[in-house]
Amino acid sequence: MCLSESERPITSSPNTSEIDLPADSAPPADPVATPAVGMVPQRRFRWLPWAAVVAAGGVLSAMSAPGQTAGLSVFTDPLIRELGVSRTEVSTSYLIGTLVGACVLPLTGRALDRWGVRRMTMVIGVAFAVFLVALSLVSEIVGLTAGFVGVRMAGQGALSLAATTVVARTITNRRGLALGVASGIGSGGISLVPVFVESLIATSNIHTAWRVEAIAVAVVVIPVAFFLPRHQTPGSRTPQSGADVGQQLWTLREAASTGMFWVIAAGLAASGMLSTALAFHQVAVLGEQGLTATEAAANFLPQTVTGIAATLITGALSDRIAPKYGVTIAMVTLTGALVLLPTVQPGWTAIVYGLVLGAAGGSLRGIEAAAYVRYYGTANIGVIRGVATGVNLASTAFGPLLLALGHNVAGNYTSPVLFFAVLPATVAVVSVFARPPQHPSLAH
Repeated sequence: MCLSESERPITSSPNTSEIDLPADSAPPADPVATPAVGMVPQRRFRWLPWAAVVAAGGVLSAMSAPGQTAGLSVFTDPLIRELGVSRTEVSTSYLIGTLVGACVLPLTGRALDRWGVRRMTMVIGVAFAVFLVALSLVSEIVGLTAGFVGVRMAGQGALSLAATTVVARTITNRRGLALGVASGIGSGGISLVPVFVESLIATSNIHTAWRVEAIAVAVVVIPVAFFLPRHQTPGSRTPQSGADVGQQLWTLREAASTGMFWVIAAGLAASGMLSTALAFHQVAVLGEQGLTATEAAANFLPQTVTGIAATLITGALSDRIAPKYGVTIAMVTLTGALVLLPTVQPGWTAIVYGLVLGAAGGSLRGIEAAAYVRYYGTANIGVIRGVATGVNLASTAFGPLLLALGHNVAGNYTSPVLFFAVLPATVAVVSVFARPPQHPSLAH
């Protein structure tokens, strides 16, 4: 059985990979250890390791962009033209790739727990770069589907999971804030990549664009992974290195048997499915409300702004409130965005819609990782979040298809969107009444 790490901040662990943010007050200086004249006291820079790990997590998250929906969407039309396939065939290929990639994530999470984030991130970086190179060589739909499996598994799945796991396992103080900042950096980077890739495709072709992305992933991810903290097996941890005496040990089976696990996972699934569906069909959805294609595409800007802001805010709040209320906030906000859609018109209502929709996705990103760590500890957080992330990734595969089918049945987008609003509203209500998980050993 794996042992668990503590969520309690550590105050002295010079030989571990866990990093504590210094308290506001420091113990009196030892007169014998007073630094020489001209030397800067070391405690002034104790925040640097904390910031370095957060920055590394943010960079790794941003580098998952080539496997994210936003990073792949710019290839859709060029692929249709070059491969001579239909939009439905590309969408089906993407769906299959996403679902198969999602099925591998629990195994990836278990590997992160067993071999450590540092070693696994190097492997993920190499694999991600290889899959991107392979995508640049595709000439038919079967190869495209295989490529989608690889980049969705390695990019949006494995690399994103590794990025948040390294922060969750290494940072022990103000963990929620750290996860929020890392996710915010990642979201900002991901939102900028499509602009760069689109211009690259316009000046060259999709094959060159994917090869450039492969080089970028290899050049950035592998060196960053090399400098991550070394893995320390849970069994070797002591109370001083982050494992509290008496802390309960959560396995995946035990965590998955609690209602809270599935409440958070349901929030991830609802957000992933609906946010991806609206983003995938955004031009058509907002075009139905009277916006031009340019105005509809520009709506991603307010979504990005509030998405990053909400990620930072909810991440910081997760250190002070029960994480389940972060899920409630995210689901209420998502419900509000969906209900707003019928009122959207060119102008300020469209901007408000974008702001609310962005805040919904950002608030859940800021709370999700912190919630699982708070409730189930960090010893098996890789496999626990691997399952939850797999649920989230799988939901993104179905969102665009379900909204398209809803449009075919209703003849418009507003009716299915209002129908789907029931999903986050239900999760919001259930999350309020969900009880914190109790370890099975305490049940009797």
